[in-house]
Amino acid sequence: MEDNRLLKLEELVTSLSNELHQLKSPDTRSLSRIDSFGPDFSSGDTAWMLTSTALVLFMTMPGLALFYAGMVRSKNVLATVMQSFAITCLITFLWLCFGYSISFGPISASNTTPHPVYGSGDRTWLNGMTVYTVHQLAPTIPESVFCMYQLTFAIITAALITGSFADRMRFGPMLIFITIWHTVVYCPVAHSVWHPQGFLFQSGALDYAGGDVVHICSGISGLTSAIYLGHRKGYGKAKFEPSNILITFIGMAMLWVGWFGFNAGSAVAANGRAGMAMLITHISASVASLSWMATEWIVTGKPSVAGMASGAIAGLVVVTPMSGFVDQTGAFIGGLLGGPFCYFGAQIKHYFGYDDSLDAFGVHATGGILGGILCGFFANPYISGQKGVFYSDTYYGGRQLGEQIYAIVVTIGWSAFATLCILFLVDKVVTLRVSEQEEEDGLDHSLHGETLSNVTIAKKLESYDAVKSNEGDGKSVEIELTSKPVDTV
Repeated sequence: MEDNRLLKLEELVTSLSNELHQLKSPDTRSLSRIDSFGPDFSSGDTAWMLTSTALVLFMTMPGLALFYAGMVRSKNVLATVMQSFAITCLITFLWLCFGYSISFGPISASNTTPHPVYGSGDRTWLNGMTVYTVHQLAPTIPESVFCMYQLTFAIITAALITGSFADRMRFGPMLIFITIWHTVVYCPVAHSVWHPQGFLFQSGALDYAGGDVVHICSGISGLTSAIYLGHRKGYGKAKFEPSNILITFIGMAMLWVGWFGFNAGSAVAANGRAGMAMLITHISASVASLSWMATEWIVTGKPSVAGMASGAIAGLVVVTPMSGFVDQTGAFIGGLLGGPFCYFGAQIKHYFGYDDSLDAFGVHATGGILGGILCGFFANPYISGQKGVFYSDTYYGGRQLGEQIYAIVVTIGWSAFATLCILFLVDKVVTLRVSEQEEEDGLDHSLHGETLSNVTIAKKLESYDAVKSNEGDGKSVEIELTSKPVDTV
């Protein structure tokens, strides 16, 4: 009898101990009960947006880093990768401090003041964001996921600019420039175009995934930077040999796959619109690759891997602003026109004399402009409710086209003006451009004190041709050391 009492007492103590342990460390069932008091998030939408966020971050690291690194000369490969890497970390810090707040600060009942250019600032240091908060633009997913997703767009937009001034901007001043540029150019443009209170959003301009915000913004800023800094030493006189076209191809493939998160993810939900955006993104990229290849084949007599890779990026850029508004026909026309349009957009630098090193302007700005205009023609009401010229009467369609052109002109004007002012001010405080000797030695060595192991000897041979003869035992041995710089595009 006494043994039974002791046994029951032990069972009671064990039960109480287990209950106490659960209170200290709740299991997943306890957590699910706690979460049930929060908003009714869609697990499908949240899972898709987490995936899309990872895909878009993958576009910059390592996608864009490799795409650009393969096109620069071997002595600047690591410096080019370093730019994308550092910008990823820097923009993340700025987004935490104020970037998200002034770009996408949510509308609250306590703050109803209109904010047509900048956000409210209510989310400075992400203050007020919890596991339960949602954003008006993404009501079925946690705000933290939406915040992180938009951060990846801010990262790649800033990183794209570096393609225009590759090989010639100092690293420290570049970080200062990007910090100010993100604050003064990217954040207000993103807010104006995508936030419900933004003046371009309210005007009716359509930009599904970043034709204005990402591509025109970065491309025009890149062109302004390239013109301000001047061309690279030897540009137009010597050819700058790409370090590794295969690396560029790998980077392009990563960008292509990541772009599904870029465009399809902009639906901010796992639905039919996201599926259509993914499909037409792939169609446009494929068609543009072929149309660029055909154009290059006709003009130069030979199709190239580098050219076809650039064509793929052109198709992805063109479809970006219209990916959630058009059907397969719009995507096909966009890719068909985008290839040759961006091909010649990349070639005009040779006629005007500016050095857009890796064609950030030639592909991204021109492609973004074309895509924005085509959206005004091909916006399909059966996909988004928006009507382009080909799906409505002359007045309504013409009005939509006019709104597209208005947003493009505003983005071009502000990006160019603000970027020029930032460059001028930064250059007055700290010199932006590397010295001729640093440029000659290569930015890997002169700015970062490191080089790729297999180019150490080649680096020393790039600036001269030497012929050395060694006579011994009646025999003459002639060694010719030749290395000439070659253009990337």
